[in-house]
Amino acid sequence: MSVPRKYSLGLYEKSMPNNLVWEEKLQAAKNAGFDFVEISIDETDEKLSRLDMSKNERLQLVRTMMEVELPIRTMCLSGHRKYPLGSSDPATCKRGIEIMEKAIQLAEDLGIRIIQLAGYDVYYEESTPDTVARFEENLRKSVLMAAKAGVVLGFETMETEFLNTVEKCMRYVNLIGSSYLKIYPDSGNITNAAVRYGTDVLKDLETGTGHLVAMHLKEALPGRFREIRYGEGHVDFKAMINKAWELGIRKFVTEFWYTGNPLWQEDLVYAQNLMTGILDKIN
Repeated sequence: MSVPRKYSLGLYEKSMPNNLVWEEKLQAAKNAGFDFVEISIDETDEKLSRLDMSKNERLQLVRTMMEVELPIRTMCLSGHRKYPLGSSDPATCKRGIEIMEKAIQLAEDLGIRIIQLAGYDVYYEESTPDTVARFEENLRKSVLMAAKAGVVLGFETMETEFLNTVEKCMRYVNLIGSSYLKIYPDSGNITNAAVRYGTDVLKDLETGTGHLVAMHLKEALPGRFREIRYGEGHVDFKAMINKAWELGIRKFVTEFWYTGNPLWQEDLVYAQNLMTGILDKIN
C-alpha cells in the first residue's frame, strides 16, 4: 500500500488542449499523476460562460469528477483582467462584481476550495487613486461574499506593478483582515519582481507567513511571464518549493500552457515528475 502524499499537486487546465471535454481533461491529469485540476475562468466569453452553467451542467461535472476520481479543487479567476474591480467604467465594475459573485457560487457548487484572485485594480486602463480606492471597496464586498460561502480568495501575485510581490499583497490582506482573503503566489511572477527590484524572492515569500494558501509553480524569464518551458527560465523551483513548504504551503499547481505540441501528454508527465521529484525529497 502506497504512503499518501503530504501535499497535493494540481494541473492548470490550460496545459491541455482546449477542445477536450472535462472527462478527457480530468483523465489526462489523473494519468499523469496529478491530484486535482485547476479550472480557468479567464476573460474570454467561452470561459466566462461557465459562470452561467445550469444546475444540471454543474451536477454532471461533479459526477464526472467522481467517476474519473479526480476533482477540480482550485479556480484561476483571471476574468477580472477585462472586468476589473477598480474600473472607472461603472458598467465594467458592475460586471466585475457579478463575475466575482458567480465565481464564488460556482466554486461552492463544484467543491472548489480556493479561488485565485487577480491582483489588479485595472489592467487595460490607467491606474489612478480612484481605481485603487474602488478596488479596495469592491474587494471588501467580494471577501464578504466569499466568507458567506466558505470559499477562500487567494491573491495571485501578478506581472504588473500593482501587486507583483507577496509583500504588496499583504497590505490588502492586513487591511481587510479576513480569514477569507489570503495569498496564492505565482513563483514566476515573484521571481521576476525580485530580479527587477534587486530583492530576495524567498524573503518576499516570508512576508506572507500564515497567509499563504497555495502556490503556482510557473517558469519565467526577466520580462517574460508565460509559455516558458520548465528548465528554460530562471525560477529556482527547489528553493521556492522548500521555502513554501517551510511556510506551510501544501497545495501546489503546475502552471504552464498547451501550445500545440502533439505530445502534450508527455509535457504533463514531465511537469508532474519534475515537481514531485522535489516535493517527495522534502520529508
